[in-house]
Amino acid sequence: MASSRSQVVRGAYWPSWVYHEFPPSAIKTTLFTHIYYAFLMPNVTYKFDIIDSTALMLKNFTSTLHSSNPPLKTLFSIGGANNGRELFSRMSSNSSSRKVFIDSTIEVAREFGFDGIDLDWEFPQTKEEMDNFGLLLHEWRAEVEKEAEATCRPPLLLSAATYFAVDFFIDEVYRSYPVGSVSENLDWINAMCYDYHGSWDTSATGAQAALYDPKSNVSTSYGLLSWIKAGFPRKKLIMGLPLYGRSWKLKDPMAHGVGAPAVGLGPGELGVMTYSEVEKFNRETNVTVVYDSATISMYSVSGTSWIGYDDVRSTTVKIVYAQALGLRGYFFWAVNGDHEWKISKAGMTKCSSSFPFLSLPKKQ
Repeated sequence: MASSRSQVVRGAYWPSWVYHEFPPSAIKTTLFTHIYYAFLMPNVTYKFDIIDSTALMLKNFTSTLHSSNPPLKTLFSIGGANNGRELFSRMSSNSSSRKVFIDSTIEVAREFGFDGIDLDWEFPQTKEEMDNFGLLLHEWRAEVEKEAEATCRPPLLLSAATYFAVDFFIDEVYRSYPVGSVSENLDWINAMCYDYHGSWDTSATGAQAALYDPKSNVSTSYGLLSWIKAGFPRKKLIMGLPLYGRSWKLKDPMAHGVGAPAVGLGPGELGVMTYSEVEKFNRETNVTVVYDSATISMYSVSGTSWIGYDDVRSTTVKIVYAQALGLRGYFFWAVNGDHEWKISKAGMTKCSSSFPFLSLPKKQ
């Protein structure tokens, strides 16, 4: 049990809506340590109603990944994107509703054989909600430990998907995560180091998962360091990596750098393309592929079509950066987006052949 709670994390989210074209059996399990089932949502009474078809998917998910070689840890993720924002706010606001929710999560985890639970509340909107988030985690951990002791089973893993930074410094309502409760009660957090730019602003192209941003603090390096500077343990910090890109329509095809003027969305549904789709676009279109060293990102441009994304090169640099910081590991959104496992293999190779995570000297 001790080793499973301190091991390097190479995680990925599996979107349940891709079940038919990309079942759990399609996952190349040698490249990962933890896979998250995305997503489940409680009902209005904060309990989980698992219908028969979902129950079959959950059982297939855990049994498939537990029987793989090597076996993987499985967690189910609750929420996702804007799902349940108001429900989470209400649920977390008093102890009785928090207890109902917590008990139901533990019941689902045990019934379907999960190793843990992941909360994807995007995002607490006020200081009060952040305080309640902290209370929820504290009570959740207590119940998880209590259940483990009563049943003589290893405690369930607890994680949460969070904002890329410890505080919401660019929102209208400033607030920050309750670092004390998060660090004390979660096994780790999955910092979502992506979606910095996208369809909500079509005026200019952007590196949607920039490691660095010369013009702002909206970057992975700033976000991860903000968690560390706030006192959050490096051994509980997981860096998020996207297996998708975002696209724009250029105003002028001759002006195509990161931040170039744009007039709309480019290829893909709502300007989003999986890495596999980007690779296909690159093969079938007369594109220019550019590595942007300022942001550590890639982009492909063809006429007025502009796609920003990460490939093997940029992802490898990010993983080396995470290792240098002494982080716990990384995760991908989402596992079905890779092309021939190129990026996932690069991450696995870097973890195996380079210096390990969790190795940063203490004085740094």
